Amino acid sequence: MTIMCFLTIPELRAQDSPNNRGYMVKVCVYEGDTIPYITLRNVYVYPKMRFKNKKQERYYYRLVRDVKKTLPIAKEIRNIVIETYEYLETLPDEKAKDKHIKAVEKGLKEQYTPRMKKLTFSQGKLLIKLVNRECNQSSYQLVKAFMGPFKAGFYQTFAALFGASLKKEYRPEDEDEMVERIITLVENGQL
Repeated sequence: MTIMCFLTIPELRAQDSPNNRGYMVKVCVYEGDTIPYITLRNVYVYPKMRFKNKKQERYYYRLVRDVKKTLPIAKEIRNIVIETYEYLETLPDEKAKDKHIKAVEKGLKEQYTPRMKKLTFSQGKLLIKLVNRECNQSSYQLVKAFMGPFKAGFYQTFAALFGASLKKEYRPEDEDEMVERIITLVENGQL
């Protein structure tokens, strides 16, 4: 019996199990007590969606799909705008700035043209609004600031031919209330 106990002792490692490590958290020491400090994500609770008919339900789920597809692109655009603007501030003269903008434009066309071609018309219109949401400027203003008024006018005219507008603004309290709700839920992993 004693031999059996000694043979099983090496297998008893409940405290040292590598599969049971948990995770590290910040702690706060208050009056000698150590209290774990865990930051929780916000949880947003909306009333359950009620649809009047199947058409409205299909529209909602199509909008969810479109937001999930275009929101990451809008966030990438925001990051590119910030990085480009910060880098342009470090350049000494207009010639260097123009050269950098042309290089960025060429790179963006190579990178994003295949992705943009895969977007539907409604996804393209939504992307214009989401760029406005993320950058606090319309797509037209961004193009005008970086590429000049001529190209901005050209792209605006091209968009207008297809019934879109680069000047379209994002209105979360008004017409884009449903989009804002979907974005909030998507960003928090609830949808």
